[in-house]
Amino acid sequence: MQQPASTPSDVTLAAASALARLRDKGPRVHCITNAVAQNFTANVLLSLGCVPSMTLSTEEIGGFVAGAQALLVNLGTFDAERRQATELAVKAAADNKIPWVLDPVFVDRSRPRADFARALLGRGPSALRLNRAELSALAEGDASPEAFARASRTVVGLSGATDVIADSARLAHVANGHPLMSRVTAMGCAASALTAACLAVEPDAFRAVAGALVIIGVAGELAGEKAAGPGSFAVAIIDALYNLDAATLTARARVT
Repeated sequence: MQQPASTPSDVTLAAASALARLRDKGPRVHCITNAVAQNFTANVLLSLGCVPSMTLSTEEIGGFVAGAQALLVNLGTFDAERRQATELAVKAAADNKIPWVLDPVFVDRSRPRADFARALLGRGPSALRLNRAELSALAEGDASPEAFARASRTVVGLSGATDVIADSARLAHVANGHPLMSRVTAMGCAASALTAACLAVEPDAFRAVAGALVIIGVAGELAGEKAAGPGSFAVAIIDALYNLDAATLTARARVT
């Protein structure tokens, strides 16, 4: 069924609503992510009241995903353990109708990784969160987020100086963020985990993805106003997420 067109106010309201519901419901998000990103990702989720879990054990992961409200599959570390864990996790998500996010990190640098990501796309992720180089690699050429969203039948959250969110019928641009976000490792991975968390509380995937990118972008701006550099920024953005309220989010959201 075709969704109604989005407006900037719709996206801003979606972000404020998602923020409130994250704190009210405290969803558990299971994260398959790279070793560098695990600690920071967990702290970002915790700052918003969510419950992260990170196990990769083939004996445990099916049960962990089945008991979660959302799943993140991040390909930042493309090793055999995570490949096997991903297969089991995606099956558990499908069996239990749990939304999941694919973050195809560095598929532009590795053909085997890109091939695996394309196979995962065929298994119906709720959202795809990536950058321009990764989108081009998956599309095997230039592609707009809107065209790729239609072709893959998923919501695309494209990061950049201005983030782009697209599904088969709707398009939004989010201009929030801060330059120091690109100077802290795992920032994109954490944004993908937040996207998964929003999917746990918002059934409309477009609104969930857009809301997550507004939340992380506004928090990045607030953190950048206090930080002296990347080290203090990494701490400040977690504090900013913890203290973020709907009024601040609404006032600072820059959505078109």
